[in-house]
Parts: sequence; C-alpha cells; structure tokens
Amino acid sequence: MSLVTTKLVLVLNGRSRSGNQLKPCFNSLFNPKPSFSSSSCFYRFPSSQIKNNNNNYQYTESVTAMEESDVGICCYISPSLPGFRAILKQRYSDFVVNEVDLDGNIVHLTDLHPSTQIAEEELEKKPPVDQLNANHDSDIDSFRALAGDSDADSLSDFINQLIINNNNSNNNSDIQDGATSIVLSPSSDKLHRTAVHNFFKQRLNFLVTDTVDGPDPYSKCIRVRFNSRGKNDTTRGSKKRKGRGDTPYDSRGSDHWPEHLGKFLRFHLCKENKDTQEALGLIGKMLGIQPRSFGFSGTKDKRAVTTQRVTVFKQHAHKVAALNKRLIGLKVGDFCYVNEGLLLGQLCGNRFTITLRGVVADSEDTVKTAADALGKHGFINYFGMQRFGSGSIPTHLIGAKLLKGEWEEAVRMILDPRDGERDDIRSIREYYKESEDIDGTLRQLPRFLVAEKAILQCLKKCPGNYLQALKAVPRTLRMMYVHSYQSYLWNHAASMRVQKYGTDHVVLGDLVYCNEENSNEIKQIDDSVYEEIGPNESSENDHLDESETHVSEGNCTSVKVVNNEDIASGHYTVTDVVLPLPGSRVNYPQNDIEQYYKDLADKFELEKWRLRRQLHKAQ
Repeated sequence: MSLVTTKLVLVLNGRSRSGNQLKPCFNSLFNPKPSFSSSSCFYRFPSSQIKNNNNNYQYTESVTAMEESDVGICCYISPSLPGFRAILKQRYSDFVVNEVDLDGNIVHLTDLHPSTQIAEEELEKKPPVDQLNANHDSDIDSFRALAGDSDADSLSDFINQLIINNNNSNNNSDIQDGATSIVLSPSSDKLHRTAVHNFFKQRLNFLVTDTVDGPDPYSKCIRVRFNSRGKNDTTRGSKKRKGRGDTPYDSRGSDHWPEHLGKFLRFHLCKENKDTQEALGLIGKMLGIQPRSFGFSGTKDKRAVTTQRVTVFKQHAHKVAALNKRLIGLKVGDFCYVNEGLLLGQLCGNRFTITLRGVVADSEDTVKTAADALGKHGFINYFGMQRFGSGSIPTHLIGAKLLKGEWEEAVRMILDPRDGERDDIRSIREYYKESEDIDGTLRQLPRFLVAEKAILQCLKKCPGNYLQALKAVPRTLRMMYVHSYQSYLWNHAASMRVQKYGTDHVVLGDLVYCNEENSNEIKQIDDSVYEEIGPNESSENDHLDESETHVSEGNCTSVKVVNNEDIASGHYTVTDVVLPLPGSRVNYPQNDIEQYYKDLADKFELEKWRLRRQLHKAQ
C-alpha cells in the first residue's frame, strides 16, 4: 500500500431512504448508482471495516465503543475488490451536507436578511395602538349582551383609560401605566369563559386575556390587558410584573398572530461543528422559546458544515435574523412564512461534498476501480454510525428500553457516565450519580446536553416520575432513540439478506416497491413507533407520547411480495428490493428474513411490539 494522493474531493447525492414518504416504513436495500462528479473517487463502503472473506454474519450487542459490525454493517456489495483507505472528517469542514427538499432543490444559505416582501408582510397588520383608537361602542354593546352590565362597564372604563394613556405617551410600553389590567366577574361555566376569550380574539384583539383563580375553588376569572404586540411579555422587567393575587400573566396566544401570515417561519440553518439539537437549543434560548417550537426534516452530522431547513412557530423573521450578530458557528436566513411546520422525513435526501485525506491504495487503478464499481453497483443502504451515537451507551439500547416501557432504566442510561466523553462532562455525570443533586448538576450541565437537562428539570418538579421526565425531552430527540433501534434491526436484517441471498437477484418472498399497476399490490400503512411504546396499551400513562396517528394516503407505501411470476418476468431487479423498518403494522418479507426479524426482537424481549402483522388489501 502506498500514498496515492493527499486529498480527494467527491460529491454524492444521497437520496432519502424513505423516498418521498413522510414517515417511512421501508428502506431500499441498495442505493443504486449514486450520482457523483466524474472527477471524484470514492472509497469502498463501509470505510473502516476490515473485510471478512467468509462474510460470516453474527448478531452482537455492545455497551463499549462501537464498531460498524456491532450495528450490523458488515457486508460489501463488491466484496472481491481490494478497496483503499483514507481519512474521513479529519477536519469538520471536510464534510459538507446540504439538504435536498421534496421538490429536489438543494438547500443553501443565500440571504441572511428578511426580504423586502417579508418585511412588508409583517407590517401589513394594523398596529394595536391604531386599533385602540378606533370607535368601540358597538363592541361594548355586544360584550354587554355576553357578559352583563358590570363587566361591560369595567371594560369600557378600561379602554377609555388606555386611550387617555396613549394620548399622553408615544411609547406602547407606557400605555398600561395606571391601567395594568381588569379582572372580570367570576364564572364557573367554562363554555361561557371560552366565549369571552373568543370575543376578545375576534372583536378586540388589541387586548389579550388569560384565566386566573376566582374567589372560591369552583370559579375562575378572566383577566384582560393591553397587547402592545407582545412587548408586554418580553420587555425588561415584564416577568416581574404581577397581577391579581400575584399571578403572573399567562402569555399563551398573546401575540395575536397576523392572519395573513403563515403560522410557521421557515428558514435555512447553516451550522458548523454542532449537532442540530444543540444549535436549535441555542437559538431557542435566545428567542425565549422551547425546543419543541422548532421543526426539521432530519438531524445533520455534528462534525460537519451542514445546511438544512427549519421551521419555528409564530416568530417574526426580523427577530430571528437579528440573532446572526450574536450566533457563533451558526447562521440563519432565507426566510419565508408557511402554514405547516416541518416533520421528520420531509426531505428527498442530502447532497454530500466530502474531502478524503491521506488516501492510501495499491495504485491509482485501485481507486478508479472502486469508484467505477460504486457508480455501477451502488452500495448497501446501511444506516451509518451517526444514527447510533458516539458514546459508549448506544442510542439504540436506549430506544429498546423505551419500547419495553422501562422508563427508569432509560433515564439512567441517558444520565449515567459513559466512556469516550470529555472529562468535564463525565465528571458532571459522576457527580449526579453519586449525589443525586439535581440543582448542582443543572448548574454544571452545558446547554448542548438537551435530553439530560430536560430530564433533570422534570425530575426536580416530579421526583420519581421517570415517564414524565422522558416526555420532557423534545419529541424529535425521543423519536431518534426509537428510530435508532429500528435502524439497528434494519442493518442486521440487511446484512442477513445479503449474506443469505447475495446482491445479484430478486428472490422469492422479497418485498419490492411497486413500479406498475398490480392487482395484488399491498398498501402498507405507515407505522407510528410511538403508538407502541407502552407495554400496557390500555393505560394512557404508559404511552410516551399522547399524539394520535392519522393514517392518510401520504403515509402509505405500495409494496408487494415477489412471487414466481415476477421472477420469471424479470420486472423487478435487486435495486427494487426493500426491507421494512420494524413495527407492529408492517408487512415483512415472506422468506427467512421474516424469522430473522422475530429472532432479533426476541433478543431484546420485545415480543409485544415486534411483529403484529396487519396486512391491508389492495387500493
């Protein structure tokens, strides 16, 4: 082996394993003929594995530093080639990832500032002060019919006082001086209170309402205050402002988001050497919002330069763009308003621009042969090592605990010390394990440990409630643990399929995407992992997530089982073969691979979750 070159740059277009499905049930077994530039070269997949000539595949479970074989990555599509070695990600800038959206557009960060059109859209709504100065006699009469004379008179006096304050001040934040809020008459009728809230939203939306305790345990009161376009809740000192009975203002819905704007702001996030959760946690902290307010279609590598789409709920573009002056290693831009937030899986794929350094091979011909084989045959579509975490406690083992309903054990695995971490992080974990001092641990935890901070903050409020602590973890991160376990099983099943049946032909019982109209086509409903997390399905508290799964045409995948007729016709090739992500409502191959899925699930004692097949008839 000799040094061929010090540097090779390649560009790969990686398609999403889910195709265009929003919530994938199936992954293609092979990634055929990946697109890369003609001057590029590629190393044999997987890069760090030493070839096993016997291709002898065995299941392993490890809680130490993982190798590719530990998560099922152990077969080659061209095992006879010698391949070559190179250094991947010597610098984080050697690995550049650009998301590809569902329309096939490559996501780039091109503009850090809101466009003129965006700025005009934000200003289109009439300011609250202008609404305040309008005539409200008819509104007061309508409110009198709804709430009675006493509350109507109080509201009229309150509005008049706000108008007087406004005439004496040029600053919205000073309008409330002398007229902070009013509290309406107590009511035990929730439907009536709802009608009052809706009245203000529809007729007097320069005012905001919330609910406070009434004079007795069975009643509530509605509190009304001026909405200076949300400034009440974010200006300096506002958090200290108290109302009736020292009850802080409930800011839910106080923004009165303009109807002409989409409820979600979509932007492009470019990050360097940070993972997605850490980046969004930092942005969320600067905006004063929770991580669950963000949506994205997939996490991107930490040690890389990545660009992806992100949505955030009810945030103005100019406010998010202003963060660019304070962000380090992060930039946001290319803003637009949309009606729906992004969900995991809503992407076509990613484009990778990868620099390999210190390439070592027998000759340049070896490198060229490997690149030609990649272009001709593709590669096995394994889930990569980043899916399973970088610590000594793999994320798929945490996912298995979640699926078994072992909440306390899952929390322990997330919080416990682990090999391979920085010394300061390990010492913090050891401190908590020895002392169980939540406050002291929280003071030391860095912000990028999102799951750990969320769990400890919840345990502080609800000691011993491990299920509730897991619910405090952002949903996208919880999903990653379970998806990691699914990916683990998929990799092992893929290796078994390659070892047993090879990579040249479709075999009887394989599953394939349907590429034509078929009378025996199976419509596979997307399986929501979170419906299966609790071992006792009858109990609401056994579920990690209460959200319902809505089955629609967009969540369905058309596959079929290969029969003798299909093999004889040659309609399907090995690039059409798919394997399912395990779940309770998934169709499995009708050959030995189905039994292998069962055996893997049995090793983790996941009998209830593993294989309750529900076959669905043709469309």
